Amino acid sequence: MTDTYYITTAIDYANAPPHLGHAYEKIAADCLARYHRLQYGADNVFFLTGTDEHGLKIERKAKEAGVSPQEFVDQMAGAFQAAWAALGISYSRFIRTTEAAHREQVQQIFARLIAQGDVVKARYEGWYCSGCEEFKAERDLLEGRVCPNHERPAEWTSEENYVFDMARYRDRLRARIESDPHFVQPEFRRKEVLNLLEGFPNLSVSRQSVKWGIPVPGDPEHVVYVWIDALSNYLTGIGYGRDEAMFSHWWPADVHLVGKDISKFHAILWPAILMALDLPLPRQIFVHGFVLLDAGKMSKSTGNVVDPLGLAEKYGPDPIRYYLLREVNFGRDGDFTYEAFEKRVNADLANNLGNALNRILTFAERHFENRVSRPATEPSEAIGALAAAAGLARERFVAAMEAVALHEALAAAWELLDELNMFVDRQAPWSLAKQEDKTPLQHVVWSVLETLRVVAIMVWPTVPSLAARIWEQLGTEGELLAERTDRRWEHTCWGADPGTAPGTSHPAADRTFVTRKTGPVYLRIGTEIVGKAGKH
Repeated sequence: MTDTYYITTAIDYANAPPHLGHAYEKIAADCLARYHRLQYGADNVFFLTGTDEHGLKIERKAKEAGVSPQEFVDQMAGAFQAAWAALGISYSRFIRTTEAAHREQVQQIFARLIAQGDVVKARYEGWYCSGCEEFKAERDLLEGRVCPNHERPAEWTSEENYVFDMARYRDRLRARIESDPHFVQPEFRRKEVLNLLEGFPNLSVSRQSVKWGIPVPGDPEHVVYVWIDALSNYLTGIGYGRDEAMFSHWWPADVHLVGKDISKFHAILWPAILMALDLPLPRQIFVHGFVLLDAGKMSKSTGNVVDPLGLAEKYGPDPIRYYLLREVNFGRDGDFTYEAFEKRVNADLANNLGNALNRILTFAERHFENRVSRPATEPSEAIGALAAAAGLARERFVAAMEAVALHEALAAAWELLDELNMFVDRQAPWSLAKQEDKTPLQHVVWSVLETLRVVAIMVWPTVPSLAARIWEQLGTEGELLAERTDRRWEHTCWGADPGTAPGTSHPAADRTFVTRKTGPVYLRIGTEIVGKAGKH
């Protein structure tokens, strides 16, 4: 493991407002960024996202709206930022490809590729899909030369363009993908990319027919191909060509999170460009699937979408974040239905987690006046087993997060909650409360509170507002709700003192939970509306 972590998402094309498919990727990246902040500290994690703002589709959309392309993308960038704020996306920087600094560096990159002979001028023709912003081989089109992604005919285009010589880097890239199984994940996507690489053509990397773009240096009749422009944001967003200290601190990226529809650009074209620039390749390109609505891909062009901002305004960010990361096997396609959403949220957040906290807080209030210290006497074997279960859940959680198996990480946390609820049922604190000696009850209540403290840290990357409410009701020391949280991953050790400095851990024999039951930590949805917590 390195002591820094740089994660990126694909920057979203700003031709229409965001949908839940866009949100899925940003939520996943946010979860990984927050987890690594627990590992390394906030200053050692950089999370980049943003908007891709050039190209033919935006030209056409702006014309339809009766505004300039710049005015149009300003509106769209604002819509994406508003949605991510509502979902608690804690990015380090939101880059826009219309920024002057990005434009300047893209032109420098393109000029270098020309000077090196990696990009040469040549006539290029073929079937062009404006939706994909790429030329399509006939074998990739449906009957009637229809693009399968956008369900509309491609246009025959013939232009004199600049062309990137992919052949120079094909063998070297193949060797990297074959020798490093971690580089492209999941494994079935790695095999897919290797198959695509064999027939991957030299690419047209400029356009004459498009006016809304970055002019090719020295040849303003051409604009830089939108994919060269967009991919370069992973460099320009961390100071490439302007701030060498910043750039060298963060590059190479630890992971590019991308959707399966753009994997070939990220896993083939982008590494080849980096090789041409003599830069290290990202450590990993992780390809995720689609969130499907009614078994169909969410698409702005078809209108088959769910508005993430409207969903967040109705339900709050946490249930959306939790459902998407728990219900969808990260790397595969998954479905969003309101019925499954309601069922999963009610079962896991309201019933499992909410009930575990609410009923133990009741015992803390009634029998210990909200002050529960760890008893000095030896705990029972059952408590030892609970502590061991917490340790095992922690190990499984870490392994899953490091493998970008976000659904498995959450499953580990909720299996610990299942263990906790079974522990409470077996220990029957309602019976222990009838005994004159309250020590056995105190052991049980403290142990449940301690396990919930561990769970709160584990689930913070996914449901930060809910985790902060749990933390508040447990009455533990330190901030959990701040973006620059002082919690560290070692504090998820059962019995670790949350007030100690990073790198240390003590049996918390003298720690006292000062609990506060401020109402249900989570309400059921469906017949009731979720009680929303503030942004944390």
